[in-house]
Amino acid sequence: MDLEEQIEAALAQSGVKYEIIACDPELADTAIFCAHYGYELKNSANAILVRSKTGEEKFALCVVLADSRLDVNKVVRKKLGARKASFANPEETKTMTGMEIGGVTPVATPEDLPIWVDARVMDFDPVILGGGTRAQKIIVDPAYFRTLLQAEVIEDLARQIDPE
Repeated sequence: MDLEEQIEAALAQSGVKYEIIACDPELADTAIFCAHYGYELKNSANAILVRSKTGEEKFALCVVLADSRLDVNKVVRKKLGARKASFANPEETKTMTGMEIGGVTPVATPEDLPIWVDARVMDFDPVILGGGTRAQKIIVDPAYFRTLLQAEVIEDLARQIDPE
């Protein structure tokens, strides 16, 4: 089964309402996608792989609204149990998730990869996520995250970016 089929199967198995939509891979970055296809940026979420930079190597996939900034230096670092944390590079992201930057999704990720969801994501129904490839996006009820054993909803995982 290829990645797109794995994603479709994982969504179907969850029992949560979803839609997979095609997009031009050149327009997959969240802000560009929303502007081009007419979706609200505030209803979109990004999946960002983070890693420890000190101590034992640990990774987690963080899901935050597109109008937010992930709190890597405080919340993520503490959750990873590391003195320092950072964003994973594209190669690490591909190795850990099987996905490229711009298409990363929490759907159909390895079961041993923790998924940390900013609590504000749960307030939007639906939420737009990466689709696993740059050629698709997923529109899904955020209740999907409650179907994942490795997912944890975390207050203040990210801070809303001041629009000014």
